[in-house]
Amino acid sequence: MKKLRVLVVDDSAFMRKLITDIIEGHPRMEVCGIARNGLDAIEKVKSLSPDVMTMDIEMPVMNGLEALQRIMQEMPVPIVILSSTTKEGTENTMLAMQYGAIDFVAKPSGSISLDLHKVKDDIIGKVLSASKVNLAKMTKQERKIVERKPSNLIVQENRTEKAVKSRWSKNSKKLICIGTSTGGPRALQEVLTALPANIEAPIFVVQHMPPGFTQSLANRLDSLCDIRVKEASDGEIVQRGTAYIAPGGYHLKVRKIGSSLAVNIDTSPAVNGHRPSVDTMFQSVSELADYDKVAVIMTGMGADGANSLQELKSKGNARVIAESKNSCIVFGMPKAAIATNLVDDVEDLDQIAPAIMKYM
Repeated sequence: MKKLRVLVVDDSAFMRKLITDIIEGHPRMEVCGIARNGLDAIEKVKSLSPDVMTMDIEMPVMNGLEALQRIMQEMPVPIVILSSTTKEGTENTMLAMQYGAIDFVAKPSGSISLDLHKVKDDIIGKVLSASKVNLAKMTKQERKIVERKPSNLIVQENRTEKAVKSRWSKNSKKLICIGTSTGGPRALQEVLTALPANIEAPIFVVQHMPPGFTQSLANRLDSLCDIRVKEASDGEIVQRGTAYIAPGGYHLKVRKIGSSLAVNIDTSPAVNGHRPSVDTMFQSVSELADYDKVAVIMTGMGADGANSLQELKSKGNARVIAESKNSCIVFGMPKAAIATNLVDDVEDLDQIAPAIMKYM
């Protein structure tokens, strides 16, 4: 079997050695080259044509963000970022995801992590996953960051929507819950920026992401959206027109307090390897009998979210939207959801916000 060829980019010779040892230790991968900075990385991509790259962000001569933009514009390659968990590091990682990086791994102890072996499995898993990504879809989704502007989302009424209205009460209380993983930050930006500020529902989001990064993700999305976007805090009372992102490493649940809803985050055991878990969030909202739910499953590896759809449907009024294979960066989670035959709408990414609004 042909081995996956990986280019390792880091300004630290020590880190390059550690990453190389991890990659070379896997029978399906080999390191085809190394680069010391962003400029060097661009030249190596041209000469070596790697299958995947791992890349640091903070480097001399040309940093990883500049190199990433050049590479994705001129000679796209699946890139996995190795990031520090400093405030600047997490913010730059979110920018890297916007610019086209497939995924990232948090270095356990800063730029020079002597204990990189702690995230060995993450590095291997994400490099292998990145090699399967359809880059044509990544570049199709690529867009320039624009200034915040009002949403112009208009939902045209047609026969399908009239049919929906006949069995979906306008006056019922509603909530929206969204689950996503690999490719999720870009997908979330596409959907959340298209929702109007006056949407009559709170929005709960599970994005598979380690601790330390979801705050930067929330801050970035909040700066771009008409709705408010924040990292969820335990015990806070839920407001309509606000998206609550599960903190990395915590499950997000919702509970009733009198006539209001409140966020509950906890560190109960991971579900199928995930914390936060989409299944956990869906199961939690399924208990809220007096709310109609719109559940959305978008790009990501695995099947998180699919197992709880039956519970979500059987315990109340729920509509499920899945992202189509046509637009998915990774068609794992939506595929598993669709296979349950409980999905009501399968939509390309740019049609998910209109599909949500159809049910509002």
